[in-house]
Amino acid sequence: MQISLFITCFNDTLFPETGKAMVQLLERLGHQVDFPLEQTCCGQMHYNTGYQEETIPLVRRFVEVFGEAEAVVAPSASCVGMVREFYSKVAERAGDPELANAVEEVIPRVFELSEFLVKELGIEDVGAYYPHRVTYHPTCHSLRVLHVGDAPLILLRNVRGIDLVELPAAEQCCGFGGTFAVKNADTSMAMLGDKIRHIKGTGAEVCAAADNSCLMHIGGALKRQRSGVEPVHLAEILASTEETE
Repeated sequence: MQISLFITCFNDTLFPETGKAMVQLLERLGHQVDFPLEQTCCGQMHYNTGYQEETIPLVRRFVEVFGEAEAVVAPSASCVGMVREFYSKVAERAGDPELANAVEEVIPRVFELSEFLVKELGIEDVGAYYPHRVTYHPTCHSLRVLHVGDAPLILLRNVRGIDLVELPAAEQCCGFGGTFAVKNADTSMAMLGDKIRHIKGTGAEVCAAADNSCLMHIGGALKRQRSGVEPVHLAEILASTEETE
């Protein structure tokens, strides 16, 4: 299959290793991968903070860049959630029937990585090897918007060498929520405190998730507390093999 990577501006700017891991993983599974250089932000930050008109050009850009793609895969449930949940609303606000049609055509071909592997390709074992004690944080968008279910855990359970431990109160939000963490800092930090306590209680070496945005929030607190727990994106674990470890 020809797969177009939607790396997202957040990952492109701050976590490029996640994108590289996706390429390694998907090519190892026998797929052709391309990275359209014209891609930009999905517009989630603009839309969620009330700048809905400013989101329209970003939606236009997305459908122009990915409109002909066989499959669009991203390492971010948050950004894929924006496409799935709100692009139709943005197109409606623009009052542009052609844009609305283009959005409806592309949406079914846009996937978060774990749901693409498990639900679209039917792959549960990607041949990964990761000899570490890992706990998994299911991010809010993956749970409540995309409904990826246990797809990430299915993949992790089939990683050789891994010691996967359950995270207590896993479905509780980490407190990031994009600009929520800035606008409601005290509430965000209280939620983060609960999450960090649960993560440390597992004795894990690594906290994994499908969104680097949440991992950045969690990882900052883990580092400040000198916990020794590393935040690692799911793609990087799945890309690991005995040769790379």
